Amino acid sequence: MKNSDNQGFFSHLGSDFPASLVVFLVAVPLCLGIALASGAPLFSGIIAGIVGGIVVSLISKSQLGVSGPAAGLAVIVLTAIGDMGSFENFLAAVVIAGIFQVLLGVFKTGVFAYYLPSSVIKGMLSGIGVIIILKQIPHAFGYDADPEGDLDFFQPDGHNTFSELFYALENITPGALVISTIGLAILILWERPFMKKFSFTKIVNGPLLAVATGIGLNVIFEGNEFFSLHGEHVVNIPVNESLGDFFGQFTTPNFAVLANYKTYTVALTIAIVASIETLLSVEATDKMDPERRITPTNRELIAQGVGNSVSGLIGGLPVTQVIVRSSANIQSGGKTRASAFFHGIMLLVCVMAIPHVLNLIPLASLAAVLLVVGYKLVKPSIFKAMYKTGHSQFYSFIVTIIAIVFTDLLTGIGLGLAVAMVFILWNNFKTPYHFDPNEIKEGEPIRIELSEDVSFLNKAGFIKTFGLLPNNSHVIIDATRTKDIHWDVLEVIEDFKINAKSKDINLELVGFDAHLSILE
Repeated sequence: MKNSDNQGFFSHLGSDFPASLVVFLVAVPLCLGIALASGAPLFSGIIAGIVGGIVVSLISKSQLGVSGPAAGLAVIVLTAIGDMGSFENFLAAVVIAGIFQVLLGVFKTGVFAYYLPSSVIKGMLSGIGVIIILKQIPHAFGYDADPEGDLDFFQPDGHNTFSELFYALENITPGALVISTIGLAILILWERPFMKKFSFTKIVNGPLLAVATGIGLNVIFEGNEFFSLHGEHVVNIPVNESLGDFFGQFTTPNFAVLANYKTYTVALTIAIVASIETLLSVEATDKMDPERRITPTNRELIAQGVGNSVSGLIGGLPVTQVIVRSSANIQSGGKTRASAFFHGIMLLVCVMAIPHVLNLIPLASLAAVLLVVGYKLVKPSIFKAMYKTGHSQFYSFIVTIIAIVFTDLLTGIGLGLAVAMVFILWNNFKTPYHFDPNEIKEGEPIRIELSEDVSFLNKAGFIKTFGLLPNNSHVIIDATRTKDIHWDVLEVIEDFKINAKSKDINLELVGFDAHLSILE
């Protein structure tokens, strides 16, 4: 099997195009909701989604990551627009932020992602899954006061994640509830093993059918006093009467503010936060990749930086790689970055040509799709698997989930990382291993000998070493003298076992019987 990064851009079109449809449907309300929460023009969120889909995917080497406006930047953007006096002034800071990100990539700061414990990354995914479920329940009931894309505990509408659930129960919209229930039924049915036997299920995508059914029901309910949906219950893209009106929504930055130091302070803040969110998403997306491909993080920072500069130049919000859309992409069968690219193309074409049709999509239908995405991120089996890894892994995993749900993404990651580091320091962690790339001789096995203790701090070293191993080689990883191997290093080795097949590497593991069983 060839590495898919070396195959043509359209080599998996049969999988990537249907996945891009789902990502597109999920992205539309998220782009609008994040723009609304940011205090920016609604169309700026759409621009960011288009740029994230088209520009970033062409430069990035992340096969499954999807970029667009990020909920984690909404508060920063809202504050920055007020501090800088206008949206046009803020756009200049976005352009500069992109340049800063390119420099971060050039100076290879992307290595930061390799130092994130697996327990924290999996806690982040599960935490996001919990938030998606909690945030989408009100939309499924037809209570849409909190904008799509909001992931923080304290909401712009004055409520919090949990209090919003009670208000939703008191403000049920019958038509929305019917649509979300039928949508969920379709999605659950499509997941059943017996349905896989029917050939039409490979052609008709479950999420797409759920959304199309929602549109049909919305049209049927029109004029019915009890079931009809109102403006806040559907996607609400600005409608243009002509192409001139469409292009008139693009905004250019006011570069006069480049003389103001505040511009660079805002730009640096956006660059740092956007880079951290991107690296977190990259690490999480790679963990979910069935082929365990590794994204070049420095290249990703450069791609995001170019994307941010382009977005700022034409009136868009800052972009990052985002885990909700990336998760939807993976769960919908995406194989390569072509799916992210096509979702950007669809955003551009559909917003330009058929906004009236998009405005028929009920948020309740999209809630059904996202509820399934959320469940897959937080399945009970994930908790059981993490519990088996030991107390230190499980505690940091749980703390990350709880902290993300009750605060925000970055705060939750920080608290989870702090707990993981406490356990790492407690267990003492110096773990050298022997490998010298200069000693590689053609025709002879490459031997990597591990020492008695292998810690999490060696994770980045292992990833770098495995990247240096030539194709068609015979590699022996020897753990006969090893007493303890950290969970993250075991997972890197397990991922390399899968990835080695695509490079025709004959991998031999010696002395791992007592260690790798924990991954099974």
